[in-house]
Amino acid sequence: MITTDICIIGAGPVGLFAVFEAGLLKMRCHLIDALPQVGGQLSEIYPQKPIYDIPGYPEVKAQELVDNLMKQIKPFTPTFSLGERVDHLAKQSDGSYILTTSDKNQIHAQVIVIAGGLGCFEPRKPVLENLERFEGKGVTYMVKNPETFRDKKVVLAGGGDSALDWAIFLSNVAEKVTLVHRNETFRGAPDSAAKVFDLANRGKIDLILSANLKELGGNGHLNQITLEGKGKEEIKIDTDYLIALFGLSPKLGPIGEWGLSVDKNAIEVDTRDYSTNIERIYAIGDINTYPGKLKLILCGFHEAAIMMHSAFKFVYPDQKLSFKYTTVNGVNAF
Repeated sequence: MITTDICIIGAGPVGLFAVFEAGLLKMRCHLIDALPQVGGQLSEIYPQKPIYDIPGYPEVKAQELVDNLMKQIKPFTPTFSLGERVDHLAKQSDGSYILTTSDKNQIHAQVIVIAGGLGCFEPRKPVLENLERFEGKGVTYMVKNPETFRDKKVVLAGGGDSALDWAIFLSNVAEKVTLVHRNETFRGAPDSAAKVFDLANRGKIDLILSANLKELGGNGHLNQITLEGKGKEEIKIDTDYLIALFGLSPKLGPIGEWGLSVDKNAIEVDTRDYSTNIERIYAIGDINTYPGKLKLILCGFHEAAIMMHSAFKFVYPDQKLSFKYTTVNGVNAF
């Protein structure tokens, strides 16, 4: 059995940063993640995707951010159970918990932090008759390696941040980029939308609005997409790849059976410390919800800092928390 102070479920960026905040307060962490590597969605779905809203980084690749977070927490020597899912939670008489994973490993912790991002997730897929026929043969739901699309014809479908960001990035990689969206306006960041419209005006990408995917064509590999335009007209596009970016369908998995207060697959928390309705269990990052919630990595970082100060009282019930700025003597001072 592994014994630790804090057990963090989810080794994405918010879970990793939570290790840093715990380390500053001399609390040990063990992380569990169903994925075989740290980084969550950043490493699994879009490791090369540029991120623009991390303070101090005008632009940083997703995997680079993960690598930097791992460097940041290295002094605190966290331990990991990767490729394992949390299946069971048992509260002990002293208020602590024992978690059992899918590999039957057990972790004993004073505090549980759920930082599982969107939980167990799968991509939302367009409703197309022959979609499965082309999955892995031109149709994909993520960009792991942008070089796959170098000098290729690429159609991106979607209207959120991922579709906008990848349209911008791939405009300098692919032979041709076409962005298709069913509406006239985008859900993503206004600045990214403005960049996309500018690229379209300069002929760097093709932008087709108020259109829906209708049909896929090809012999063994995707080579054509048929769209249905606003006036029901058909628009045919020759392409090598369709990247469908319609978001992810979140599922809480076994965590949903713990008796937590849940609203639409998100865990409700108290914004004073991001605690759940069950004592010693906190939820931070995209997996939680509260009035005014913004699903941004930087907001998850803030939540991690606040909740670790609250968790201190369970790890060190006989001590008074004395907080110091990290700029006093650096991490080694803690």
